[in-house]
Amino acid sequence: MSHLDILLPFGLPPAEIAGDVLRELKTPALASLVARTNAHRREEFDALSRALPHETWLARQFGLEESMRKRGSPPVAAAILRAYGLTADAGSWFLLHPVHLQLARDHVLLIDQRQLSLSEQESRALFDAAKPLFDEIGKPLLYGDARTWFVRADNWDDLCTATADAAAGRNIAMWLPQGSAERDWRKLQNEIQMHWHTHPVNEKREHRGEKPVNSVWLWGGAAATADTPPVRYSELFNLPGWTNALGRSSSAPVKNGTASDIIAAAPKHGLTVLDQLIEPALAGEWSEWIDRLHALESAWLAPIADALKTGKISQVSLVMTHGTDLAEFITGRYSSKKFWVKPSLSRLAR
Repeated sequence: MSHLDILLPFGLPPAEIAGDVLRELKTPALASLVARTNAHRREEFDALSRALPHETWLARQFGLEESMRKRGSPPVAAAILRAYGLTADAGSWFLLHPVHLQLARDHVLLIDQRQLSLSEQESRALFDAAKPLFDEIGKPLLYGDARTWFVRADNWDDLCTATADAAAGRNIAMWLPQGSAERDWRKLQNEIQMHWHTHPVNEKREHRGEKPVNSVWLWGGAAATADTPPVRYSELFNLPGWTNALGRSSSAPVKNGTASDIIAAAPKHGLTVLDQLIEPALAGEWSEWIDRLHALESAWLAPIADALKTGKISQVSLVMTHGTDLAEFITGRYSSKKFWVKPSLSRLAR
């Protein structure tokens, strides 16, 4: 018996445009997986949740949901830090992303970090400019890569934070860290913004017509000594971002591969994450979203649907999300052969 869970973040179109978007899709394999099911369910999330539905679902799979009730965002900073080969033997650690905040008419928006195209050289220069500010208040700052830094802040342990993707494109007022140390964080954040305002990196970026890196985003607080909960999967495939670090700290092997590779591996209970739709969905670029979903249909969904019919995979659980919704479609070998059920995407609309 080979079971495969497929997570497709932002695979659900928003309700207000679902009809128009679904009419443009030519995805027979997806339509079959959605319509010919053993079971399916829907779950709604609070619009002000500090993690997106797919992030919350992933946190559940890795045993982190209870910790999120206090921390807001998944407590993943320490695991990611170690995945970079850095040391975190004690204390509370947070992720820190260099970001762009955009001033709107009456509020400030967080721009998706994927749109920044920040080089290692630029990020290092900004990191070096910010580090003395952290040193002054006894908060060690570590560099992971251009988009990922880490800060140890033991007395900020109660901060409730939001993931960068949950806040992307929104008024940040509702998504800023909350807790007894929130003023200390805001003071430090403001000082960083002032130091970077006229930094040569940003002057050059603006001269090239690129968005300046004018702030930082804090989330993912976790104790360095926190235990890694057991994972429910036998094998993990193509895990992006923070889930890759969690996977590597678990007992399950983490691999990268194509649909054919996963089918050939015949995992007892595998998980793969297809995250290609997140960026266009956050940007509201639905034409690009459609193109990427068509590519996923060809490369992933069609081969997996065929593997179901031939018995190479016994069951597929397809989990699709949007900003406040999650839908799960469970399909087995026999239900995939329900020829009397017409393949349809109608279940994707609300």
